[in-house]
Amino acid sequence: MKKLGMGLVGPGFIAAHHLDAVRRLGHVEVVGIAGSSLESARKRARELGVAHAYPGYRELLADPAIQVVHNTTPNHLHREVSLAALRAGKHVISDKPLASTTQEARELYEAARDAGVAHVVTFNYRGYPLVQQARAMIAKGKLGPTVFVHGCYLQDWLTDERAYSWRLDPKRGGASSALGDIGSHWCDLAEHVTGARIVAVLADLHTAVPTREAPAASAKAFAGTGDKTARRKVKITSEDLASVLLRFDNGARGCVTVGQVLPGHKNDLRLEVSGRLASLAWRQEQPNDLWIGHHAKANTVLTRDPALLDPAARGYAHLPAGHPEAWADAFRNLIADAYAWIGRGGTPDTRPTALPTFADGYRNSLVIDAMLKSHAAGGAWQPVDDFLEPRRAKGKRG
Repeated sequence: MKKLGMGLVGPGFIAAHHLDAVRRLGHVEVVGIAGSSLESARKRARELGVAHAYPGYRELLADPAIQVVHNTTPNHLHREVSLAALRAGKHVISDKPLASTTQEARELYEAARDAGVAHVVTFNYRGYPLVQQARAMIAKGKLGPTVFVHGCYLQDWLTDERAYSWRLDPKRGGASSALGDIGSHWCDLAEHVTGARIVAVLADLHTAVPTREAPAASAKAFAGTGDKTARRKVKITSEDLASVLLRFDNGARGCVTVGQVLPGHKNDLRLEVSGRLASLAWRQEQPNDLWIGHHAKANTVLTRDPALLDPAARGYAHLPAGHPEAWADAFRNLIADAYAWIGRGGTPDTRPTALPTFADGYRNSLVIDAMLKSHAAGGAWQPVDDFLEPRRAKGKRG
């Protein structure tokens, strides 16, 4: 069988993980990568073991050997690159957020839907076996009606004022920093696992480090703090801490705390769901355990074991019990689902259930936007805009 050809645009930090996941599939050929210039693309191609480099994304899109485009550019370029790829008839796998604004996200969602190709957003935490186990348990009523959904996503890479990234520049990263970068992951995970939607939010945002010392030259996604290059002071306008109350469409309440200036927390995503019959909790840094809480009997811990998982989750576990699987494996699972969908033609009825699409990316942007509006209103409850409301307002079918 002829291999699918993929090309990658934006060979920064996350690019290596996209390439690793694709190579692990075995039936996809990495054709080439495009960067900001031919020189930079060639340098990264050598580093990443890729045969061909393109001077820009347009040249990559013009190559008939490429059927799938991975968009790993900075946020402000997501719309431009993804839209061009869709118009070229390519399947698109985009890093989150889908775009810098809700308007751009809606445009991409509608363009992807109309293009009739596969369209994926890398909310990769869906790829963990025990995340799918939790989703299956809730869907089958094991927890009873959902009462409370809470958790956090905590990091410390921005603790030092000398740490800087393009993600903190509103022109490149968007209006939100911590919420858009990692809060988006938590919100997608909470909705995916519970099967419920966040319909209203009350947000309190804060900038703990209001001024940073950025490198005089352009900063990478994760800039270090120990270099001796020239520095410039930059006023930060986006949040690095956020606390948000949540209401779900099934009546459940919730809350989430997000922060990137919290010493000791490296990639600390946690989700707990409590129902009337039981609770469950999962932590990304300990991904092979699912805590199950009870009222009138002993609590238990389900350790990842393919033989013990629900059939819906079993396919996401590839090693026997006692052989840990973690972040790179979950990312590979999401990419595997993406290429399975592509292999089936990318039609809506052939999409794997756990796979996040541009529709999910647009939906997520509405949730984050509501949080920004809530804080701007002084911490007032803000409804999340209905996914199809603008189209219905024009009298068209959703």
